[in-house]
Amino acid sequence: MRILLVGEYSRFHNSLKEGLQKLHHDVTLVGRADSFKNYPIDISLDVTFFNKKLPNIFRQFVYRICKIDIAFLEVAYRFYKHRKAFQNYDAVQLINEFPFATTPFIERKLLKYIFKHNKNVFLSSCGDDFHYLNYILKADLPYHILTPYVNDNKAKKSFKYSLQYLSKPHEKLHHFVIKNSKGIIPANFDYDMAYCKHSKALPFVPFPINVDILPFKELTHKGKVIIFHGVNKVNYLKKGNDIIEKALTIIAEKYPEKAVVKTAYSLPYDEYIQTYDEAHIIMDQVYGYDQGYNALEAMAKGKVVFSGAETAFQEFYKLDTTVVLNATPNVDDLVEKLSFLIENPTEMIQIGKNARAFVERFHEYESVAKQYLERWCFNSAEHT
Repeated sequence: MRILLVGEYSRFHNSLKEGLQKLHHDVTLVGRADSFKNYPIDISLDVTFFNKKLPNIFRQFVYRICKIDIAFLEVAYRFYKHRKAFQNYDAVQLINEFPFATTPFIERKLLKYIFKHNKNVFLSSCGDDFHYLNYILKADLPYHILTPYVNDNKAKKSFKYSLQYLSKPHEKLHHFVIKNSKGIIPANFDYDMAYCKHSKALPFVPFPINVDILPFKELTHKGKVIIFHGVNKVNYLKKGNDIIEKALTIIAEKYPEKAVVKTAYSLPYDEYIQTYDEAHIIMDQVYGYDQGYNALEAMAKGKVVFSGAETAFQEFYKLDTTVVLNATPNVDDLVEKLSFLIENPTEMIQIGKNARAFVERFHEYESVAKQYLERWCFNSAEHT
């Protein structure tokens, strides 16, 4: 099959591409490199001209006056320059309803071309979108990624990238994408909760993890327990980094001889991976109900990860061992769980082994790629 993957977040589509290629499919990835993370892209639509010194000065001037980022015109130009490379695929997957991260108007124009020239286009529910955010705001959930904003409207500025999806232009884009997509494939429980009753929802498929490039290294404890906290400044409150930092401050004071906390901010992907290699424990996020991509990669390497692991996750996978620590937005809860691991390093080492086994069983990239092929092929046949 010829497959086109549109957009990239957290290396999701790169790993899926690698799994599909192991199954001998022809795969092209188009999009932008997800900001500072700089993921590989086959056909890049990233802004380069308007990032140069003089064009960028003009870009900033226009933005201050008109609140319009003219760099998005470069994204559109690059798309149309390569437009013939986006035709006649057997299956196309959009990583999100806003895969090029421009404006709703430009997205509709670019996606209209994708839909016109490809019969079988599927939408991954991954990241924020109009339907997902409306769901979590209305659902009776104990917490979610917008909880800090709901609790304190003064935090609105920190959530501007998420809240944009609730605007009328994004609502229009959402309905346009849904109408033209063959099906919606949630990427984990957080998104499946929102879409499971949607008329176009397909059974969710776990994130693919390329375990071949993430070697497992059994944890050893010969000195201090190293706790790593990687912070993306854009998502600081959304991921609950403020709560995590409070808990880690308490831990550092409580265990000066037994633990050390390392924090890094907005690192490129390759540097991020290298930085946490020596760590025992990885602090991911506190508002999730399942693990995100970074958490799963850390688990694949045998780290003990604090991330989403609520009841639905535990029940679905029928887990009778701990593979990930459920991180809740509660400082005392985080401190209690961290303290237990620091005082019981043998438990920590076993959880690292469990984490790797879990990822190999449920997230191995080739087996996940097969699940995507089943969704695309079966549902394409239904509509032919």
